[in-house]
Amino acid sequence: MIKLIASDMDGTLLNDKDEIHEEFYQVFQELKNQNIIFAAASGRQYYNLAKRFEKIKDDMMFIAENGTFVVYKGEELLLNSLDQETAVELIKIGRNIKESYVVLCGKKSAYIESKDERLIKEVEKYYEEYKIVSDLTKVEDDILKVTICDFIGSEENSDTYYNDYKDKLQVSVSGEIWLDITDKGVNKGLAINKLQELLNIKHEETMVFGDYLNDLEMMESAYHSYAMENAHDDLKKVARFRANKNTENGVVEKIKEVLNI
Repeated sequence: MIKLIASDMDGTLLNDKDEIHEEFYQVFQELKNQNIIFAAASGRQYYNLAKRFEKIKDDMMFIAENGTFVVYKGEELLLNSLDQETAVELIKIGRNIKESYVVLCGKKSAYIESKDERLIKEVEKYYEEYKIVSDLTKVEDDILKVTICDFIGSEENSDTYYNDYKDKLQVSVSGEIWLDITDKGVNKGLAINKLQELLNIKHEETMVFGDYLNDLEMMESAYHSYAMENAHDDLKKVARFRANKNTENGVVEKIKEVLNI
């Protein structure tokens, strides 16, 4: 029996127009009736996710900022932060990456140093709360992750700048222009493992959906692991099953199929 379902957002639950299929809310209500927890597991900020699911936010779980911050029914369950000294090192490297900008992701807000319109446009897609500051290294907040918005492409550009940190930290390509850096071993998969322990949910009672490289560990956290048909090839190698493309409402259709909803 499935007790926990966790889905990535971009490229997974959301279609290419950044929309949630209306049928999702009907399925969510049925999951709630069956006492099945549904979690949005995303690199997005908690406040962004809570706004997207405004009418059901008090009944669902949010695994935000790639597993660094988890909230369920309005209650904080997990917080995995970076130490300030490490964050400062990452910021200083990020400032020198061509065509890239640092987004410092805190518990209270996200922070940026640039007023570049391209950056603002991208930040506003994923961060409901953000501030423009003069110096990211002076920010006082619980730092969840350091993110690079890379307009050349994160996999081929900014990712290479942090090769020396890959043994010490979790460095994840989370989208075509996004690179997320969290504390060592902190990712969506770890968050789900901790939630399974906390809520007494088994590996085989967990279902997950994803499409990109920041979903790799999440695929290993559940027996029912689904890569979208539009997923990165490396994710498809790790996932046990497939779901139709995000443009075809793949997550909702697969949940209905497996749970006979």
